[in-house]
Formats: sequence, C-alpha cells, structure tokens
Amino acid sequence: MAEQTQVHVVRHGEVHNPTGILYGRLPGYHLSETGVAQADKVADFLADRDIVAVIASPLQRAQETAAPIAAKHDLPVDTDPDLIESANFFEGGRVGPGDGAWRDPRFWWHLRNPFTPSWGEPYVEIAARMTTAVDKARARGAGHEVVCVSHQLPVWTLRMHLTGRRLWHDPRRRECALASVTSFVYDGDRLIDVVYSQPAGV
Repeated sequence: MAEQTQVHVVRHGEVHNPTGILYGRLPGYHLSETGVAQADKVADFLADRDIVAVIASPLQRAQETAAPIAAKHDLPVDTDPDLIESANFFEGGRVGPGDGAWRDPRFWWHLRNPFTPSWGEPYVEIAARMTTAVDKARARGAGHEVVCVSHQLPVWTLRMHLTGRRLWHDPRRRECALASVTSFVYDGDRLIDVVYSQPAGV
C-alpha cells in the first residue's frame, strides 16, 4: 500500500465586519474576537496530528487563522496565492436580501448565469487552482499531514470537484462552516476519504 497523506483544508474563522461588507479579496479584514477563539480551537483540534507544513491564503483572516495552528507544531505559516478567496464583482458592496442590488438593472448582466457564475471567478477556475494547491501540499507532506487555510467558496468548490460532483450549487447548502476542517485523505495519488469536522462548534 502507498503512503497515506492527509491535507486538512481549513476555512478561516469569523471576520470583524460590523458594516456587513462583501469583503472578498479586500485587504485589512481581520478575525473578530470570536474568530480568534475559533482559530485556537482548530489549533487544539490539530495539535496531536503529524503536521509538517501550514500553508495559508495571503489574506489576513486566513493568515491569522493559520498562526496558532503553525505555532502548535513549531512551524512557519507559508503562503500560497492559489488558496485565496474567489474573485467577485460585488466585492466592497453589500449584496443580499433587502439591499436592492438584485433589482438594479446595472447588475443584471453580472447575474445572468448562476452556473458559471457570471458575477465572479468561474467555478472551474477555482477548482483548478485549489486542486493545484492541494497537490503541492501533498507533494510537500507525502506520508504526513499538511494544513491549508482558505475560504468558504474555494474549499467547497474543491470538495465538489474532488468528489466528482457538479460545481454549481445553492450556497445555503455548503457544508463549510467557519473554522471548519475538510480533510482529504490520500493513498498515494488516490483520494480515499473526505472527513468534515467542526472543532469550533459553529
């Protein structure tokens, strides 16, 4: 049997965002007090694992979530831009029920195709870069475990892609809570299991 390798893909903790901005890739969005506590719980959850590398999206909230995990294993936090949040046309604004954006004709072109989606980075591109990130992590930690810290849509899209499911979906049905851990277990190059955990209980 080939060596087993696990890649734990963590979604960052809660972000301090009192004005409800769709922050996307904008800089300066850090973890809230709750988010910091969530990151600590993830670090405790992974403390006794055979982790040889911790890699995070370049965005601040992901770096801050990765920091206590890395500290538990006396490792640095490395950065991989392939783990970054998905691009979104509505970044910097407020888009949701009651805000009127969906009724504004200026936005209709960007909402024309939910299957791509037309308002942001295509799902196929997210899946490709996230798969690349996981493959790099696997190669680096062959026979051991690696942590990658990313964002909800990239993590969910990766999971759908690696398990052979369609990429377009209802966002309300994503199994990817704040500070959750989606663990991909490989036997050599073959994915043999996906394990979802919520150590922060949210």
